[in-house]
Amino acid sequence: MITFDRTYYPEFESTFSRLYEKLAKLNSKRPLPSIVLQNIKEALSVEWTYNSNKIEGNTLTLRETQMVLQEGVTIKGISLREHFEAKNHEIAIDKLFALVQEDYHLRANDIILLHSLVMRTIEEDFAGRYRNGSVRIAGANFIPPNAMKVSALVDELVQFVNENSLQLNTIELATLFHHQFVWIHPFFDGNGRTVRLAMNLILMQKGFPPAIILSNDRKKYYDALNQANHGKYNKLMLLMCQAVERSLNIYLNALPDNPYEYQEISNLLEEHQMPYGQEYISLLARKGKIDAYKEGRNWMTHKMAIENYILDKKKSKN
Repeated sequence: MITFDRTYYPEFESTFSRLYEKLAKLNSKRPLPSIVLQNIKEALSVEWTYNSNKIEGNTLTLRETQMVLQEGVTIKGISLREHFEAKNHEIAIDKLFALVQEDYHLRANDIILLHSLVMRTIEEDFAGRYRNGSVRIAGANFIPPNAMKVSALVDELVQFVNENSLQLNTIELATLFHHQFVWIHPFFDGNGRTVRLAMNLILMQKGFPPAIILSNDRKKYYDALNQANHGKYNKLMLLMCQAVERSLNIYLNALPDNPYEYQEISNLLEEHQMPYGQEYISLLARKGKIDAYKEGRNWMTHKMAIENYILDKKKSKN
């Protein structure tokens, strides 16, 4: 049985509120101009492909990934498999966008389809097929369940998501799904890429833009999954919130009336007098305490985010 007790995670309530406020603002501006949507989708597709593949060891840079996907260039010194990984992932993203409609419900067959697209021409014998043998995962603190149980466990997980009997919000549900899928480890290979696609079926069906786990957070990501194996979801939830917020901000920043001017923290401190230094503001960003998102290794935030944090802190003392 899948369990989750949200009372252990009260620190995320203000973050969830902020994310849903941003989603409401984005929804109020829909439908966005088609040219804006197309530009964002193309940029996100490259970033999503680069980061998800990089987490799994692909050596293409962000620029090289863009050249492979958008210019059809073959990169010298890069294996054919790594080129296939990029193209396959882009095709899987296109399929994912096609799948998500207003009345969409998660289906095991859709997850299998995404896996088949991710692994086609790479592992044809196993693409779109559950594993039929045991596996061990290097660096993980668990052993995935017996292969005979995989199909039933995936069906149970899909049913859990669709019924949502615990009444979790969408971000909580996507986080729990992400961990449970990795724990089941349904396929011999391609599980990571597949789950980072499939979790977005859950998010996008509820109107959120696709969330991207950044490759720079690879170690945090694996540590978070290992902690989730012991029922501790704090770190994985934080990564999911940060990924969702980053994508929301990308969409909102494309709007002409977006009131927030996001800047690198160092630049923000140069322009505005703040009661906190760069190290403390960076810590607040990493912990999800302020409205912030990551570009590469740099945290982006805005003046109002710091002011809101100061106000909330004063209110909590009164």
